[in-house]
Amino acid sequence: MSLSRPMQDFSDIFQNHVLWVALAACIAAQALKLVFEFVQHRSINPRVLVETGGMPSAHSALVTALACGVGQTIGWSTPAFAVTSVFAVIVMYDAAGVRQAAGKQAKILNQILDELFQENSQFNEDRLKELLGHTPVQVIVGSMLGVLVAWLSTPGWLS
Repeated sequence: MSLSRPMQDFSDIFQNHVLWVALAACIAAQALKLVFEFVQHRSINPRVLVETGGMPSAHSALVTALACGVGQTIGWSTPAFAVTSVFAVIVMYDAAGVRQAAGKQAKILNQILDELFQENSQFNEDRLKELLGHTPVQVIVGSMLGVLVAWLSTPGWLS
């Protein structure tokens, strides 16, 4: 058995326009977090490039660009577009709902631990991560960014 076909299949991943559009939207959102961080705090914090939460939602940008890329590539009425659209809605709902609530709970638990154990230096558990989710505005802006990146990457959009 030859290895050329599996290697060709693997290299086809790099030709997947929809995948690149989704990744570009995600990277653009992460880069914009750096800009928003600078505007808000007047300092550059490179950690925002790899952290969850913040403006805009990179998850929302990624899944929206993915759905739009599928719609543009194989059609808006296809089952694949339906699947990616439902997937996008679930991811965005989770980002603004479940993960946002988990972040609020983590903040409260950290405050409780700080108050209970401030005199006890023996207790040194790691703090819970508080910035887990997104506000609805962050999700909407991320989604709009995903649509924009997908639209701008459409072959021949300038023609």
